[in-house]
Amino acid sequence: MSKILTFGASSSKKSINKRFAVYVAHCIPNADVNVLDLNDYEMPIYSIDRENEDGIPDLAYTFKEQFKNSDAVVISFAEHNATYTSAFKNIFDWISRIDKNVWHNKPMFLLATSTGGNGAVIVLEAAYSRISRRNSNHISTFSLPNFNENFNDSMGITNPKLKSSFESKLDEFISKI
Repeated sequence: MSKILTFGASSSKKSINKRFAVYVAHCIPNADVNVLDLNDYEMPIYSIDRENEDGIPDLAYTFKEQFKNSDAVVISFAEHNATYTSAFKNIFDWISRIDKNVWHNKPMFLLATSTGGNGAVIVLEAAYSRISRRNSNHISTFSLPNFNENFNDSMGITNPKLKSSFESKLDEFISKI
């Protein structure tokens, strides 16, 4: 059984990215899915001065430990002003100070979705570019545009063309776990 870590990189309580990430993680056969909520990891805004004065918060270590204890990771990125949410960026800043092996070289499936036609592809490209620099393992990506029209919680991706593309990317990811 594979241990899959998943979360939506958003602090929204109604995050479509969290819904999408959880759906995708549960598509993996024989998976033990660990769902994180970024709201459980709120920390002070990162600064070197704060780190020097107070050290790295325990929550950063707890969050990072989740990566170490997983076999693979599924993250779906929300896009705020064409970049990461501040909630994700702050956690990323803190955990990157623990050690340089931020992602523990786990296979990753990076996703993004939005209610618009772009599917948060800009943040997905940025996430892939940044994460792939520090993760030598396989990273698959998939963007789902128009979430409300193309996704249903019980059926998953409803658009046949998008579903086919997703399934191909999912198979690619599963083969690397």
